[in-house]
Amino acid sequence: MVEQLFEFAGNHYILIGILLFLTVAFVINEGKRGGAAISPTNLVTLVNREGAVIVDIRDGKEFGNGHIAGAVSMPFSSFDSRLEELESFKDKPIVLVCKIGQHAGTIGRRLKARGYENVRRLAGGMGEWTASNLPVVK
Repeated sequence: MVEQLFEFAGNHYILIGILLFLTVAFVINEGKRGGAAISPTNLVTLVNREGAVIVDIRDGKEFGNGHIAGAVSMPFSSFDSRLEELESFKDKPIVLVCKIGQHAGTIGRRLKARGYENVRRLAGGMGEWTASNLPVVK
């Protein structure tokens, strides 16, 4: 079976190349649609230099167990009903934080559809933040 896959790839290298290119392009496009991913270090810089607003979209219990200082809690499940709370921050960078980075893209696309231009996601979410030994507030 594996030998057949290698044989196919060898005989159809142009198709395989196109497939790889389209896969990479798709992943990059999807990532940008939900906002650019930034590292924890870049998040600290963005908050200090540009006054970025950190929006934590984890549920209330996870938020209570530890969050980034100054973060606004807007759980994923009730985000749409609380969107008006972000209107005053439309001119500032908004950084979305979730548990491991999987839900932030969805919320980022919703914000961009509503006219928010400067939306970013914390790469790796709170898991990456804590792995970097950065402080959390309880």
